[in-house]
Amino acid sequence: MVKESSWDFDTSFSLLKGHFGDRIITGRPLSDLNTFGTGGTASLFMEVKSGEELARLVKVVAKLNIPIFMLGGGSNVLIADSGFDGLIIKNSICGLEHDGNNISCGAGEELQALVDYATQCGLSGVEFATGIWGTVGGAVFGNAGAYGGEIGNVLISAEVVDRQGNRREEKVGYFEFSYRWSKLKVTGDFVTRVNFALKAGKKEEIQGRVDEIMTMRREKFPIGLNSAGCFFKNIPDKTQKFGKLSAGKLLEDVGVKTLRCGDARVFENHANILINEGSAKSVDIRKLANLMKEKVRQKFGIDLQEEVILLGNFEEDSL
Repeated sequence: MVKESSWDFDTSFSLLKGHFGDRIITGRPLSDLNTFGTGGTASLFMEVKSGEELARLVKVVAKLNIPIFMLGGGSNVLIADSGFDGLIIKNSICGLEHDGNNISCGAGEELQALVDYATQCGLSGVEFATGIWGTVGGAVFGNAGAYGGEIGNVLISAEVVDRQGNRREEKVGYFEFSYRWSKLKVTGDFVTRVNFALKAGKKEEIQGRVDEIMTMRREKFPIGLNSAGCFFKNIPDKTQKFGKLSAGKLLEDVGVKTLRCGDARVFENHANILINEGSAKSVDIRKLANLMKEKVRQKFGIDLQEEVILLGNFEEDSL
């Protein structure tokens, strides 16, 4: 869970306003910036569109004690109904270009845009990311993956901005990728631009694989519904196929598909996906997730871990 610390709003707002003017927004609603469609407001908010701009912002913030969270596509986060008492930075750093078999991509680009661009260029390696919600930067942060592939397998380097506002290029080894994890979860570095090494292929074959994966996703995952995809991580288990025990299978076995809390319910086609049917609050989703965890814990003795980031102070919400 991402929590806030105490900080001086008036001093911070005044300083940031002096540097960035009206681009610093107060009380920005966050429900339209995440795929659950829930959550409160951000005390402070700013959208950035370049690495230089992000570095300038972070340098100013580093002088203060403001909690910061970088928001990309908002596809892997549950924001507390009480909001976020700090600064939300919206990553809108875009741009796609290729040189031979390599693609350079702004971290704010949608992951699907990367897949489509690679396909158009006849480059193979990111088909696995077809249909995964969110941005490229978020995919690097959480080492997003599916269908036997992970973002860390094709990344060669990325530009990052550290918490002091310093920009630098880091090679793939720096990120220490593992299942749904990167070193960024420890360092707090922000990704601005990512470089991928792909393989030349036949455009028709690449498109065929993209279409195949999209068809499978449409059968298993909610399309056009308020959701964050899989809520819990799979469990490492070397005896299982792909070395993971499916959280969805465990949840299926304990019969969670009939569960709901208010307008939050479990998706009928996938037991590890929660849906906001329209008027659910984050507290409803959190209650439902806790109930699902408890059922798995009671039957299997396994404590499921959230894949979704819990952002804000949920203790202020009425669980």
